[in-house]
Amino acid sequence: MAKMKVDFDRCKGCGLCTTACPKKIVALQTEKLNKTVDEYIPQAQQALTDAKALTEAAVTGNRGLHTFLTGLEVTTMAEKSLMKGNEALAEAAIRAGCKCFFGYPITPQTEISAYLSKRMPKVGGVFLQAESEVAAINMVYGCAGSGIRCMTSSSSPGISLKTEGISYIAGSDLPCVIIDVQRGGPGLGGIQPSQADYWQITHALGHGDFHAIVFAPASVQEMVDTVTKAFDLADEYRMPAVILADGLLGQMMEPVAFEDTEIKMSDASKKPWAACGHGNKRKHNIINSLYLKPDQLEDNVRERFERYEDLKAKHTEAVSDYCEDADTVVVAYGSTARLAKSAVEAARKEGLKVGIVRPITLWPYPAKEIAEACKNAKNVLCVEMSMGQMVDDVKLAVNCSKPVEFYGRTGGVIPKPAEILEKLREMGGKN
Repeated sequence: MAKMKVDFDRCKGCGLCTTACPKKIVALQTEKLNKTVDEYIPQAQQALTDAKALTEAAVTGNRGLHTFLTGLEVTTMAEKSLMKGNEALAEAAIRAGCKCFFGYPITPQTEISAYLSKRMPKVGGVFLQAESEVAAINMVYGCAGSGIRCMTSSSSPGISLKTEGISYIAGSDLPCVIIDVQRGGPGLGGIQPSQADYWQITHALGHGDFHAIVFAPASVQEMVDTVTKAFDLADEYRMPAVILADGLLGQMMEPVAFEDTEIKMSDASKKPWAACGHGNKRKHNIINSLYLKPDQLEDNVRERFERYEDLKAKHTEAVSDYCEDADTVVVAYGSTARLAKSAVEAARKEGLKVGIVRPITLWPYPAKEIAEACKNAKNVLCVEMSMGQMVDDVKLAVNCSKPVEFYGRTGGVIPKPAEILEKLREMGGKN
């Protein structure tokens, strides 16, 4: 649903709005008019009839007459903009209601910080560049404890530094969003794209018994779409959520449409656990991850894992193509899945029965969806920009009922569709 508004204070009477409007429901008369607004309403009504919409009112501007409908709601495709992945992520976070960002620049995600440094003050939010990644995640800890939607972002080495703070956030049952735009590693590695943070993000994001929600988008549009999901689920289940992107997605430019045309409002006072001002209307909340009595800590962890089970039952996502008759099914996520799909389609043209399944949530892992996609396959191929970090999860998903092979590149090298196709040809000869 799109709400259209005219900012009359900025209107110069240029008429560009009339040419830009896809539904042609804006009309501009630049000369002085003695007619009343009511005389122009039929024109708008006719335009809306063509667009299968309804009118509420028309308004005038100081510099001519805009036949325009206030509060107009028309079911249309949202307007698309060409945006870099990192910047689209940042804008999506603002529209999802993120009010505070704490970060530190590191390639290839620096554009997130740069974008938010300009946008956050304009929407009444806070942008703060911390002195380090460690400081940034602890700022998130404090802000999340107050119930405000907050976020940080980094790349692989910076995420490693944040893991202690993430453990504290998880142990305190606080919601936040963490964006990891992966680069090659270990150590400083390089600045080229990678998927070698899979183990860390899905299995070892910190110490103790806890998980984080993990989304693995495969396009700039999907990065935008998953940000809102990440914030909403983090709030619902009181846990960290991670957008696991990579340098390829962060730096590429694609057309995106924002579903949220207005900034979401998140009221911290309505979160009963939040440590925020309440005028002594309730008991004070204490944010804490330290429990010196073992029984109390065990109860706390068990209750957390009950929430995890509910999350696993309701919020796993994966998409599949060409799997019904496939002898070989490719499993790939993120940007690598796009390369793999090109190889799958090329293999299909050669007569090879190949399908692909793409996990969107890496935790909870969509084991059922992958098992279903692979049920008729004779073998499975896992394709990643790593040394095969997801392979074990794929084996578990298919219950080790069929062989799982691996093809990948690492260190910042991006696999080519032709390379994946050659591997599929090799596997096709085994069937």
